[in-house]
Amino acid sequence: MAHWLVKSEPDAFSWAQQVANGVEPWTGVRNHMAKNNLKAMRLGDRAFFYHSNVGKEIVGIVEVVREAYPDPTAESGDWVSVDMKAIGPLPRPVTLAELKTDPRFAELALIRQSRLSVMPVSDLHWQLIARLGGWKA
Repeated sequence: MAHWLVKSEPDAFSWAQQVANGVEPWTGVRNHMAKNNLKAMRLGDRAFFYHSNVGKEIVGIVEVVREAYPDPTAESGDWVSVDMKAIGPLPRPVTLAELKTDPRFAELALIRQSRLSVMPVSDLHWQLIARLGGWKA
């Protein structure tokens, strides 16, 4: 199983909306590197749900329940979306500021490529962030 981080502006689509909707298509990605990351996602892969701009924190975990398919919001191009299911909130959100001050996260894509909306997370970084956030599963 691979691990990821997906970013959303909470005033556009929040963790609370993801939870309320249960399964939600992850649409609107218009960056080629992020698109390729969506294409690489497989059923059962998990991702941290990150609130960007407002909050700047990892707040929950989602799971891929449908692999890449054409993004229905795209007017042209070969953009894709995946369907994500809410798994659960992190008991304690993990902030970007917290990650930036910890040298163990220097190579985390969220730190190195902060504008990328869909990014891989190494197994080690996944375990460390989950532990920081109090995730037990």
